[in-house]
Amino acid sequence: MFNPLALIAQRWTPAPRTVQRAALIALAMSILIVITGGAVRLTGSGLGCDTWPKCSGESLTPTGEMGIHGAIEFGNRMMTYVISAAVGWAIICIRAAKPRRRPLTRLAWSQFWLVMSNAVIGGITVLTALNPYSVAGHFLAASGLVTVAFITWYRTREGDGGPDWLVGQIVRKLARVLVGFTAVLVAAGTVVTGTGKHAGDSSDVPRMGWISWENAAHVHAFTAWAVVALTIAVWIAIKVMDGPRGPLNATRDLFLVLMSQAVIGYVQYFTDTPEILVAVHMLGSTLVWIAALRVLLSLRHRPAAESPDIPSPAPATGQHAGSVA
Repeated sequence: MFNPLALIAQRWTPAPRTVQRAALIALAMSILIVITGGAVRLTGSGLGCDTWPKCSGESLTPTGEMGIHGAIEFGNRMMTYVISAAVGWAIICIRAAKPRRRPLTRLAWSQFWLVMSNAVIGGITVLTALNPYSVAGHFLAASGLVTVAFITWYRTREGDGGPDWLVGQIVRKLARVLVGFTAVLVAAGTVVTGTGKHAGDSSDVPRMGWISWENAAHVHAFTAWAVVALTIAVWIAIKVMDGPRGPLNATRDLFLVLMSQAVIGYVQYFTDTPEILVAVHMLGSTLVWIAALRVLLSLRHRPAAESPDIPSPAPATGQHAGSVA
């Protein structure tokens, strides 16, 4: 069976930096599509194209009568092709890398299927006239894509050996709880969106009726402060146990991102949620999630896996022994 990826791999071996850059571009595009999706909602363009997969019942693309809202919604749809190209390039580079890394290749392919799934969920969101639960699912699916894209990029900078843990079990458990609460925080943010005034189109779009916007915002804030407390606890645990600098820096960075998000969140709450601040807060939520994942991944070290066909190098001797870090 003809396999173009195998054919490319036979004739080309990308440099490790090329593989890392390809994975980083895919990650950047996954973040960008979250931002463009937010722009669609915040400009009231969610039904700029009123059907799917066409833009209207008669046209695949927006017409002049649809105005700027049709162009914005259709532009976001076109981002699917941009991110597909970025993910496709990452798949090619990772598959062609030597030695072949099957787990990393599977991660790259997972991004492709998540892009396709998210496109379908986006279509369902339009066909259900921006049902708030569908909108929330669309954002969470995009967050899932960001998750896999970040892990893929992170893994391109690691080997396949190990993992060798850099911290004790207590810190690892705390970090897992931290990531779990951060996931709840992101999900709670979608409830705030589903009850708030930025429905994505007209005021006739239904909202989540089981909780008020004020109560949803309070739950979201409470969850955010729980994540802050867990972040501090992880940092203290690493510091007390004399952990390495990498996890300490990752935890510090998460704390700084959380504090920035808190400032933006409270400002938008007391200023009637202006669109620009909501957009920045959406970007910040993605960065918080990435920073939390980075904390967990920074707790381990994965060296290059030893090949059974390649003998291990002899240990250093003489005056150079022990000089290698």
